[in-house]
Amino acid sequence: MAVVDFFTEQEKKQITDAIKAAELKTSGEIRVHVEGRCKEDVLDCAAHWFEQLKMHKTAARNGVLFYLAVTDRKFAILGDAGINAKVPDNFWESTKDLMLSHFKKGRFADGLSEGILMAGKQLKEHFPYQKDDVNELSDDISFGKK
Repeated sequence: MAVVDFFTEQEKKQITDAIKAAELKTSGEIRVHVEGRCKEDVLDCAAHWFEQLKMHKTAARNGVLFYLAVTDRKFAILGDAGINAKVPDNFWESTKDLMLSHFKKGRFADGLSEGILMAGKQLKEHFPYQKDDVNELSDDISFGKK
């Protein structure tokens, strides 16, 4: 199966709707990248895609990437310097734990959506929406190779 087909169309909409809802009251940016394989450390793969998706170019350095390597069953959440300086120490780890509880039941879209909404709450708290905010990054899911 091609990685682009990992989620149904309904699940893709659920995830992008979660991104839009999470970004509604914040200047923060959230992306989801899905690929099949990650042959190295999952944080290294996530960092590669963080840069490829130009997430480090946001004005407030408040981008968050949710990265999944579905064939290798690895995932990571990577926040930029601005948001990492603000969230509680265990925030990303507790978000991953919540997501993993869904993933273990095969509910990947639900896990991603909940994690995205949790990140959105933190972004809203620390980077509230401003009148002149623009959506700096696409809300669409990006897909790598299988």
